[in-house]
Amino acid sequence: MMNSAIFGQLIILIVFIPILSLSGVEGKMFKPMAMTFSFALIGAMLLCFTYVPVAASLFLKPQEENPKSISNRLINKLNSWYLPVITWALSNTKKVLYGAVGLLFLAVGLFSTMGGEFIPTLDEGDFVIQPVLKTGTSLSKTIETTTKIEKIILNNFPEVTQVVSRIGAAEVPTDPMSMEESDIIVKLKPKSEWVSANSKDELADKIKAAIEEKIPNMEIEFTQPIEMRFNELISGSRSDVAIKIFGEDLNVLAKKAREIEKAIKNVEGASDIIIEKTEGLPQMMVDYDRSKIARYGLNIADLNEMIALGFAGKTVGNVFEGEKRFDMVIRLDKANRSDIEDLRNLYVSTPNGEQIPLNELASIEYTEGPAKISRDNTNRRIIVGINVRNRDLQSVVDDMKKIIDTKIDLPTGYRVTYGGQFENLQSAKARLLIAVPIALFLIFILLHFAFGSIKEALMVYSAIPLSAVGGVLFLWMRDLPFSISAGVGFIALFGIAVLNGIVLIEHFKELKHSGMKDINELILKGTTDRLRPVLLTAAAAALGFLPMAISSGAGAEVQRPLATVVIGGLITATLLTMIVLPILFKVFDEKEFKKPKFKKHVNGTFILLFLLGTSFGFAQENNAELDSIMAQALQNNKLVKAGQLQIDKANANVKTAYSFDKTSVYYSYDQNNLALNNVPLKVFGVQQSFAFPTVYGAQKKVYKAELESQKASFELQKNKLKLEVSKVYHQIVYVQHQEKLFKYLDSLYQNFSKASDRRFELGETNYLEKITAEAKFRQIRTKLSQLDKEKTAQVEVLQALVQSEEKISIKTNEIKPINTILKDSSKELYSVYLESLTKKYKSNEKLQKQNWLPDLNVEYFQGRNNGLSQSLYGFQVGVAIPILFNGNVAKSKVAKLESQAWEEQKQHELIKIETYINQKKSELEQYNQAIEYYNQYGKKVSQEIIKVANMSYQHGEIDFFQFIQSLENATTIQVDYLEAVNQYNQTQLDLQYINVQ
Repeated sequence: MMNSAIFGQLIILIVFIPILSLSGVEGKMFKPMAMTFSFALIGAMLLCFTYVPVAASLFLKPQEENPKSISNRLINKLNSWYLPVITWALSNTKKVLYGAVGLLFLAVGLFSTMGGEFIPTLDEGDFVIQPVLKTGTSLSKTIETTTKIEKIILNNFPEVTQVVSRIGAAEVPTDPMSMEESDIIVKLKPKSEWVSANSKDELADKIKAAIEEKIPNMEIEFTQPIEMRFNELISGSRSDVAIKIFGEDLNVLAKKAREIEKAIKNVEGASDIIIEKTEGLPQMMVDYDRSKIARYGLNIADLNEMIALGFAGKTVGNVFEGEKRFDMVIRLDKANRSDIEDLRNLYVSTPNGEQIPLNELASIEYTEGPAKISRDNTNRRIIVGINVRNRDLQSVVDDMKKIIDTKIDLPTGYRVTYGGQFENLQSAKARLLIAVPIALFLIFILLHFAFGSIKEALMVYSAIPLSAVGGVLFLWMRDLPFSISAGVGFIALFGIAVLNGIVLIEHFKELKHSGMKDINELILKGTTDRLRPVLLTAAAAALGFLPMAISSGAGAEVQRPLATVVIGGLITATLLTMIVLPILFKVFDEKEFKKPKFKKHVNGTFILLFLLGTSFGFAQENNAELDSIMAQALQNNKLVKAGQLQIDKANANVKTAYSFDKTSVYYSYDQNNLALNNVPLKVFGVQQSFAFPTVYGAQKKVYKAELESQKASFELQKNKLKLEVSKVYHQIVYVQHQEKLFKYLDSLYQNFSKASDRRFELGETNYLEKITAEAKFRQIRTKLSQLDKEKTAQVEVLQALVQSEEKISIKTNEIKPINTILKDSSKELYSVYLESLTKKYKSNEKLQKQNWLPDLNVEYFQGRNNGLSQSLYGFQVGVAIPILFNGNVAKSKVAKLESQAWEEQKQHELIKIETYINQKKSELEQYNQAIEYYNQYGKKVSQEIIKVANMSYQHGEIDFFQFIQSLENATTIQVDYLEAVNQYNQTQLDLQYINVQ
């Protein structure tokens, strides 16, 4: 249960990975929630396994449960409602499963019709109205228009408390706007005081109608202050959806924008359709007549300078006022530069002194030019902005896409994209499409680790899609579209949904291990036991999200879809856990333990013929069951763990190579050691001895050689364990097949014994046949008992090798000669081990030679005399030379002799290994001949013997004794084959895992 709790908490943490991967607006909104939840879970995990058990032992005392308490009465009532439901479900498994799948398809269908939006629009409480005036409108005209709009709003709508207008750009242009652009901010009263409308969308429609009635032919866009800024930051447009048309020609862009506006104006939910003003800027165009200019001896540069001087001005000097200096600019008087006629009548001097008006040299007319040129990634574009009201964003964009794709014909090189909130929605969806599958895969991996079974992991994993059913249904019932907020709710729901499944499946497994065989009884017991924790887990989570679901305050629009999804999903997830999940457990359990049944009327001899006719094949050469058992043995075996500790010890011992003798610290006061003033000298000193530096390196090589030797020995130890596990496993398989064969013989001879007794009573046979049949029956029964005891003993040996707490059971019913051998792998292990010992002896021999080198001694001392004003110090360096070297000579000789002796022993071991391998290969050929005989002749002979003996016995051509003898001959062939296969496999394992004693 502890493992399940840990895995359950880890699953909850994993589901927040997609939320933490979000960025932008959605990341800022939901990351804090995910991080808070994750940190809280980590803290809860630590407390649950540390503080809570201690607190429980202190405060929770055993006491008799009161059956009349409110909680028990409530659970009993719920059980009385639940038991008929689960009982009916157990009797109608297919209906339950089909119903669950049907609900899933229903949810998919509803989800496809729901539409979507990026984040539910927050009600900021105020409006921003953006009147779109003609390009080039003067500041005075803009002020006049916005003032008129303010009066219309204030005089007709009592819901409005204040109206403020902002025109153009501020001194610091963080939000640049031209003079014809303005923002009219409308501050509203609380909704409880509204009288003109019941919703903001309705109020916006009425304000728009009132303005259009008084000021016709003016485009108006409604939005909210913060929403407007976000939209502009996202795509450069203040609208919810920005249809961007890219191309080269500004005229073509403007034309296609007008076509799109006309095409989508009737789309439901699309309001405030505004085209970006890229044309219509009034300008005066001067088109020079070059022939006339040349005739008068003028040039265009002079004319341009004259026009610039008259209207823009030109600096011709400086004016000084004290230390201040000002430019002197010459230009026409204001009265002579306010109209196009002033430009036409501007006189130009010719080289001969004449003056002619400019309209004689150029055509001067009013024209319209580009108001602005907008670009994205260096590409020219124009934006058609749409605000979405009374409908979800995704549906509106989908409808507009269909219309634009079918009705708008774009020239080559022109394209359309969609931005704004829709762009954020697509970006967040793309990110979640990567992060969510990764999180779901990690959840499945953790479930597999928790149960150790893909089947059980899939059962609990089914909670995820069926929990989503409730989330989709509740969104549909509350008329809420899918949004990133709802998506975050689905992510959080997936983690919570699997927790109850883990609790229930774990309890089912506990009941199964305790000995409950009847699957229906097990499910009824398990579900009623776990009804309380499952309901409490779901109810606690649902109640935690309930305030968010019914909230109507600030920010409720974002919280509502998230909470709705979680609450609805928990309802269907609980139904799944308590009804569908037990049904899945029953279905999978029956499939796992269902055994083939032979018809009762089939003759026993034909069963035996079928048994003998099989070659017990179809075994995979890489037995998954054996691999699993071997992995458990390598993980749990105490001897293997001890070997690993020996390696750790040898590895730690390497670091001791550079250990030095203890440092001597002394203090000396000697009356015989007098200074110049006859005062004794007090001396403080430090002394340290060292071996010769190369000795430490040699010592480290010895320890490293011991480490390599220990590692090689450890690999041989694991190799030996693999051999023992494999041999015992194949011996158990061999005994199982013998047992299978003799069980059929037991059934056969038992029938013969009963038939002989009956025939003897009727006088149809003699006493000899009767006692012979009974004796054969008893003989087979004794053999079966012996095989059972042998199998039990071998299983105990295997259990001792694996050393696992779980009881090992061999489920395989296949036997086949092992044909795959890991060539030279074990031989190579032995070679590595022998070479490591050689290296160890050589290193030790070199170390003994290093002991001939002298040791070093270093001493530093400092003295003090109370009568002198200075300290006295000194040092000495000494060398310890091994003059008496007889011992070192003997040690070096011993090390050399050990190395030589080991070389001889190593050669002996190599010869021994080669002899062992050749011997096993020879044995392998013998057993292989017996197997080939069976496959080529023995199998056919045994089948033919059974077939002919059965026909002859039925027709009375042979008596009972001859029939029994034929059966024994056929059985002996099969038993010999099983013995040969077993001996072959054991020998093959000896070759695969060489273990020379």
